Amino acid sequence: MQRILSAQLPAHVGTTVRIAGWTHRRRLLKSVAFLIIRDATGTAQVVVTDPAARAAVEALTEETVVEVVGTVTANPAAPAGIELTDPTVRPLGPPAVPPGFDLFRPTLTASLPTQLDHAPVALRHPRRSAALRVSAAAVAGFRAALDARGFVEIHTPKIVGSSTESGANVFALDYFGRPAYLAQSPQFYKQLLVGVLERVYEVGPVFRAEPHDTARHLAQYTSLDAELGFVTDHRDVMAVLRDTLAGLLDTVADRAGPALALLDLSVPEVPAEIPAVHFTEALAIAGAPADEPDLAPAHERTLGEWARSEHGSDFLFVTGYPMAKRPFYTHPDPARPDYSNGFDLLFRGVELVTGGQRLHRHDDYLAALAARGEPVEPYADYVAAFRHGMPPHGGFAIGLERLVARLVGAANVREVTAFPRDLHRLTP
Repeated sequence: MQRILSAQLPAHVGTTVRIAGWTHRRRLLKSVAFLIIRDATGTAQVVVTDPAARAAVEALTEETVVEVVGTVTANPAAPAGIELTDPTVRPLGPPAVPPGFDLFRPTLTASLPTQLDHAPVALRHPRRSAALRVSAAAVAGFRAALDARGFVEIHTPKIVGSSTESGANVFALDYFGRPAYLAQSPQFYKQLLVGVLERVYEVGPVFRAEPHDTARHLAQYTSLDAELGFVTDHRDVMAVLRDTLAGLLDTVADRAGPALALLDLSVPEVPAEIPAVHFTEALAIAGAPADEPDLAPAHERTLGEWARSEHGSDFLFVTGYPMAKRPFYTHPDPARPDYSNGFDLLFRGVELVTGGQRLHRHDDYLAALAARGEPVEPYADYVAAFRHGMPPHGGFAIGLERLVARLVGAANVREVTAFPRDLHRLTP
C-alpha cells in the first residue's frame, strides 16, 4: 500500500490508507487514545480504541517514527475534519529519546540558544519548519523572476585570493600554502560575467568575519545576487529589483501557502513604484545630524515608520549614500560626486538590499583605488577585465535570512536559519 501524506487524507475518505511520520503527541484517555502523527505536510489524528493498538500507542515516545494503516473517516470535531480509525500502528525504528522541550505546543518555549543547540530537533516544530519553507519559496521566486527577465544563473568561487569589500574583515585560510579567503560576495565575478552573459544572478553563501553580535547579523548567510548590463544608472537597477521582489513574493504566496497560514501571515504588496528618498532627505526624516555618514538601525526604523504612514509601503529606497561609505567600485552621482549612484532598500525598517551602479571604465577603477590609498595588485585580474570593454552596469544583493525574518516577524535572523553561524556559534 502506497504511503500518502497527511494533507492528502481528505481525498481518501472511506478508504484504507497508510501514513507514516513522527509521533507528535499522544493523549491517553480512559476509553480512547489519540495519536497525532506529523509528516512533511502537517499532522493527522489517529483514533485508537482497540486494546492491542492502545498498548502499542502507550509504548511509544514522542518523536518515534511510526507507520499507521487505518480508515480515513470524516469527523467535523477532528482537526481538519478528518481522522484515521481502526488503525494498526507499527514503529519504524526504536523508541526515540524525547527532546527536552515539547514540539506539540503552538510555540516553542525553549530559549533561542537552547533551540539552536538542539537545532536538528527544534527545527521539527511546525513554526520553525514553516519558516524554512518560506525561505525555500523565496529562493524559487527569486530564480523564477530573474529567469523570466533573461537572467542566467551563475556559480562563482567561494575561495578567493583577495578581499571583495575593501576594509571589511575576511575569513583567511591556507590554500595549498598560499593565503586565501572565504568570499564576502560574488561581486567581482558577477560583474565580470555581465561582460559575458549581460544579465546574471546567483544564490549562494557569503562570509563576513565582522564581529557583529546582533539579531540581524550572521557570519555566513545566503545572498541573492543579481547584476545587469547596459543600464542608464542605478534607477534601472532599482526597477529590476522592484519587479524581482514582486515576483518573489508572488511565488512565496503560491508555494508556501500552508506555511503562511500556519504562521498567520500574508505577504506584503510591493508598490508599483517603491517610494524613494535621497540619503540627505532620509537623514532629515530620521532626525539625524546632516553630517551623519550612514544610517543607524534606529534611523532605519524611523524611515520604515515614515514609509508606512506617508506612502502605505513596507518598502523604501534610500538613494545617494555618501561615496565614502560605499565600496570603491560604486559609481558616483555625476551631479554630486560626493554621493553615489547606490541605494539601499529598507523593508519594514530594516536594510534588506544593497545595490547600485558600478564603475565600468578601467581608468575610473585605477583612480578610485588610488583615491582610497588601495593598491591595484590585489584586484589586478578584476580591474584588468575593464580594459576589454564593459557596459554600464549595476546590481543588487538581497540577504535571504533578513528577508524571511522580516516576512515572518522573527525578532532574530537565527530563528529562520537552520544552522546559523555567528560570532559565537560553529555547531551544530
